[in-house]
Amino acid sequence: MPDSPADRAPGATAPGAQRRLGNTPVFFVVGIAAAVVFTIGWGLALMSYGGSGGVSVQVVAWSVDSSDEASVTFQVNSGSPAECVITARDSRHVEVGQRTVEVESGIRDVTATVDTIREASAVEVGSCREQGSTR
Repeated sequence: MPDSPADRAPGATAPGAQRRLGNTPVFFVVGIAAAVVFTIGWGLALMSYGGSGGVSVQVVAWSVDSSDEASVTFQVNSGSPAECVITARDSRHVEVGQRTVEVESGIRDVTATVDTIREASAVEVGSCREQGSTR
């Protein structure tokens, strides 16, 4: 047992300092690494959520034809065949109709009709994705 601080081995920390600091540097490094992994994962998730990949879509016009039908005209530009989801919503933003439309590759003007359960107040192209795409 050392009698004085000079009797301890060179580079050894004092027992009080070891108890006070503990493994703080290890926890700090692990925390920083976890934050970096989380940030990268979050960024990748946000990029994949955008979805459309190589497909661009633009709504040209939409109309409510009757209390149980609505239509939309839109333009799709894609490198391969795409699948577009059309939704109709009422005045309270509740979805009242939905339809999936397949579109050939290239620049295409498409008109689609959606059957609704009650009168719609808006029609939109919810998403367009290339067929076979996981993006």
